[in-house]
Amino acid sequence: MPEEPPTRSPVTAASAPVTSLAPRSTAPRPDDAGHSTSTVERGSFCLARCSCGWSGPARRSRDRARTDAEQHLAAP
Repeated sequence: MPEEPPTRSPVTAASAPVTSLAPRSTAPRPDDAGHSTSTVERGSFCLARCSCGWSGPARRSRDRARTDAEQHLAAP
């Protein structure tokens, strides 16, 4: 009787491991009112986050995510 090959469960977004590089923080400036931003990696995407709870859109470009964070800090 032939054996069936072992099955592997597909990796879904919910089960995919979240990998992140060390957060790259933007140093808070006096006018930032305590905001501190960093970038977080999720698979092939990168997004900016802030200590105030703000989160930018997922980007494939790390540089664009950093720009999102800078624009958040510059917003009134």
